Amino acid sequence: MNKKICIVYTHHKLGDLIWQLPYIKAISEYHQTKISLVVRKKTQAKNILKDLEHIKYIFYNDFRKGIYYFIDTLKLYKIFKKENFDFVYILDKVNKPAIAAKLAGIQNVIGPGLRNQKKWLTNKHYLEEDDWKKNYSEQSQKFLMLNSIPLKNFFPEINIDTKEFEKDNQDLLIEGKKISFGVDSFEDFKMWQEENFIRLADMLIKEKKLNYIYLLCGPDKSHIAENIIKLSGKDYFINCSSKDLSGVILAINNSEFLVGNNSGPLNLAAALGVKSFGLIANDPISELKYSKIIPITPDDYQDNIWIRDREAMKRLDVQKVFETIIKNI
Repeated sequence: MNKKICIVYTHHKLGDLIWQLPYIKAISEYHQTKISLVVRKKTQAKNILKDLEHIKYIFYNDFRKGIYYFIDTLKLYKIFKKENFDFVYILDKVNKPAIAAKLAGIQNVIGPGLRNQKKWLTNKHYLEEDDWKKNYSEQSQKFLMLNSIPLKNFFPEINIDTKEFEKDNQDLLIEGKKISFGVDSFEDFKMWQEENFIRLADMLIKEKKLNYIYLLCGPDKSHIAENIIKLSGKDYFINCSSKDLSGVILAINNSEFLVGNNSGPLNLAAALGVKSFGLIANDPISELKYSKIIPITPDDYQDNIWIRDREAMKRLDVQKVFETIIKNI
């Protein structure tokens, strides 16, 4: 009889969840069974992971602080108690899922074990304090190694049947050659300037005889897409800021390639197998070594240095971005 396996990941960013996909699959393969997944609703995981064969069910749960800490822990407890999992794996250092699993009587509660979390775990081998200087992929790789779980593929991959997304996104199914620009980011300092996207669009439209460019951004950053359209005065931009993740996925799948800031759509495109160019000046490209993203950086770029100032993104020259794209498509 197959064991019942649950994996918990608490981060809210889509890109961070995508980085964990190889490790989620590795745990499923190790136990030779489909797994259940607990993530935040904000990730929209039920849209992006719906066709992955190794995932049986996805539960949404918040991981908030303050008074909501107890509410969210109780919700987790109820999930664990009802499902009666044999194993609960926790892919980050948060205590809440470990506490809920222990209280629910789960026999195997396995996590990285940083600081107080280890009190609630059943595994005895933990990540060390210095491991939290590593990126999320490297942390998860060591976590699997400590628990003797083999890893066959380091790169995130997603297969999605987008047919059911078409009904509510007919406006995206326009005839012609299309690409995508990922123009926003959860962190403003990672965003390339709007005027640079406009110049790049003009160059790519002329060189590759493109018809349309999808502008991908969240509704809270809709002003970025609106500003690009207004300043350019061009009608080849398609504003996708009102779309949910199903619309974004459909746009990416209908694109010849994506150029974007180091954010969720960039990671999503790479995982979907769409050629992806990352515009990076202020954060480490070393984090992308387990990704198929092609990074484009300024000439004076230094790796493993964080610059939390959007002005520094101006160092990334439009001509260099254009030439790198043309060379690689």
